[in-house]
Amino acid sequence: LGSLATTPPISNPKVLFCPHTNIKMNRFLLALLSALLIVSTSAFAPSVSSVRVPTQQYSLLDTVSSMYNNWGKKANASHILFKPSQFDEDAAKAKLTEMKAEIGDDPEKFAAAAKEWSGCPSAKDGGSLGEFGPGMMVKNFDDVCFSEEVGVVQGPISTQFGEHLILINSRTGEE
Repeated sequence: LGSLATTPPISNPKVLFCPHTNIKMNRFLLALLSALLIVSTSAFAPSVSSVRVPTQQYSLLDTVSSMYNNWGKKANASHILFKPSQFDEDAAKAKLTEMKAEIGDDPEKFAAAAKEWSGCPSAKDGGSLGEFGPGMMVKNFDDVCFSEEVGVVQGPISTQFGEHLILINSRTGEE
């Protein structure tokens, strides 16, 4: 115990896991550990749903991959969600496509439409989800938020929660 008490604190914050590995390995390990924590949260826990789309399941590998590929990035997005209890899939996509044409890429119109139509609790905030990092949203949603053009309404996008229109308000950490 005496030797532990005299061990100096880590003076180099880049040496987080192991001083003998390179930065990319440390980044990968941090992404893996973070992904394990994210995947174990209730948003990613298996749930009983009438809508099952196998391609929308977010595996640990997808989470780690997103976190690694988008390291240091943050996105701020808003969405309009049509839950399966509101509309069937085809009707939801048709209505969202119609709304997308009416909204254009206008953030004020998007927020007003979200308040009126969205089935998500974020509707009261104009659909705003705030800022989030890679791997924190379900796969299809995450893919859009970290790869598509900022300021443009995207969708309809299908997830296990329903059909979405997504407006990426901003993204930071891009090279």
